[in-house]
Amino acid sequence: MVHHNPLPETGYVRLRQIIGDKAHGIPPIIPTSKSSWYAGIKAGIYPAPTKKFGPRTAAWNVEDIRRLLEHEV
Repeated sequence: MVHHNPLPETGYVRLRQIIGDKAHGIPPIIPTSKSSWYAGIKAGIYPAPTKKFGPRTAAWNVEDIRRLLEHEV
């Protein structure tokens, strides 16, 4: 699977970097809706975000997203 929205080498990504954002021209890495993404977290399909940046800021570790993509292939 080829992604036109490359992940950074290290660090964290926000949800729009993962599922895309048409309004801002960000293509999805994992094409799903926001509600499906959060349902997938609850079901254990997708990794949970970290809240280390604040109680209302969700971010995902790039390594967790890379592992998820490796299992999708």
